[in-house]
Amino acid sequence: MTQIKICGLKNRLSIEAAISAGANYLGFVFAESPRQMLPEEVRKLTSDLPDEVKKVGVFVSPSKEEAEEKAAIAGLDLIQIHGKTELTELSCPIIRAFSIKEQESFYFYQYPHLLLDAPPAKLMGGNGRTFDWRLVDQRHLPKEKLWLAGGLTSENVGEAIHYFHPRVVDVSSGVESGGEKDITKIYAFCQAVKATDTHMNVKDQK
Repeated sequence: MTQIKICGLKNRLSIEAAISAGANYLGFVFAESPRQMLPEEVRKLTSDLPDEVKKVGVFVSPSKEEAEEKAAIAGLDLIQIHGKTELTELSCPIIRAFSIKEQESFYFYQYPHLLLDAPPAKLMGGNGRTFDWRLVDQRHLPKEKLWLAGGLTSENVGEAIHYFHPRVVDVSSGVESGGEKDITKIYAFCQAVKATDTHMNVKDQK
């Protein structure tokens, strides 16, 4: 089954909606962004999460000290890194973001999780930009560790799952209205993922 990450969460209402809708991962942004959070805020908002729901911290080119300190304060389960970095191992598993422009660099494949995202714009990630999926060379793409982001919405996530077969789909701006999380869109996105998985399972059984 395709797992779901709702990213850029900032308040308890959207966190509860994401969990209720079926999200497996909750993403909190510590890099420069309209969605930026303090690790102390994240810890306070997530003190009673179900054990099966994991917290992901999103960083851009962090130092080891910054990543470790904020992960400890926030109680993170995974650390997502965009931008340039020499970090390959931390106390939490790393989700290494890369774009189609970097897909030929086998440097990325040493990480336990790989996030294929749209090429960076003003901000790393969360820009709601899709990219031409046909430009991705899938021959060497390790699907067992693939997370997929980049302009996903409830309308196109089914097609994305059919095309890439990712382990996790990751959405932020695609479940927002006016720059804030939209509860209806969160439910619609999660339902679209589940419906796609059901359809694919039925098809495989025929």
